[in-house]
Amino acid sequence: MAAATQAQKRPDGAGYRLPIAENLFVQMGEYVLRFESEDFGKEYEERARLELRETPESTKEACEKLREILKADAELDVPYEEENFLVTFLRPTHFYPESAYERMQNFFKFKVKYPKYCANLIPSRERNVFEQGILTVFPNRDHLGRRVLLIEAGKKWKPKLCSLDEIFKGVMLVLEAAISEPRTQVCGVQVILDMDGLALTHVWQFTPGFAKAVVEWVQDCIPVRLKGVHIINQPYVFNMVFAIFKPLLNAKLRNRIHFHGTDRQSLLNHVDAKCLPKTYGGEVNIPEFPGGKLCDLLSNYDSHYEMRNQNGYSKKT
Repeated sequence: MAAATQAQKRPDGAGYRLPIAENLFVQMGEYVLRFESEDFGKEYEERARLELRETPESTKEACEKLREILKADAELDVPYEEENFLVTFLRPTHFYPESAYERMQNFFKFKVKYPKYCANLIPSRERNVFEQGILTVFPNRDHLGRRVLLIEAGKKWKPKLCSLDEIFKGVMLVLEAAISEPRTQVCGVQVILDMDGLALTHVWQFTPGFAKAVVEWVQDCIPVRLKGVHIINQPYVFNMVFAIFKPLLNAKLRNRIHFHGTDRQSLLNHVDAKCLPKTYGGEVNIPEFPGGKLCDLLSNYDSHYEMRNQNGYSKKT
């Protein structure tokens, strides 16, 4: 039986969600960004039923079966008594316990396999990447309720000041917060990669090993419904970067990668204007704000990340 952790003793599941704190937010002009802990309403319950096979009965049955699988795994230490923890992995796998268990294994094995990305990963230790302004979470969800993350890996990325590994760790931290949100678990995430200003000095940072780790994490590990990756403002040299990643992509992920260049209407066909800033053809007036504010917001949850870091495998399996 897996060892009992402090989190496992809290059957209410509060330990795996970000703590509810209405006063923790980032002001972005007239909009507010905060991470949500509360359950979603009737509209999303229906979507979860139609898209994910989620009902009270299927949730109970899947959680019971997944819990029994985890109890029998002596190597994997996770809060299996917490329904919210189990549901985090069951939703993206459509409530099939065996598939959720496989993704959970991959997720925690990745942490052991790549300690340079995952060891002691908490927001306050990764302030540099946020202060570069490379990562932005838009305050508004898109028309389908999806979180939208912007990564500006061109003009704002100075490799001498911020490594590619730091960018990856920053993305991991942001998505870790997003997958704590019940609404995001149901609706998913969209990622926009703004490659304006990408140059050879950036391209040389990408290695086959880095590409393998990123693709493995996205395809096999993270419990998130990644609904789209949108490449915009890409120069010709971006083809060199994509050539490293392309052979590693499965058909599902490849079909969700869209190249828009400078065609804003093409982007708007996938991402609602009501969540995009005007610079990307949207309707939202979001002033550029210091990236450190996003780090400040996430750093309020440092203890939550530390608790999660205690789960998983203690050694390579």
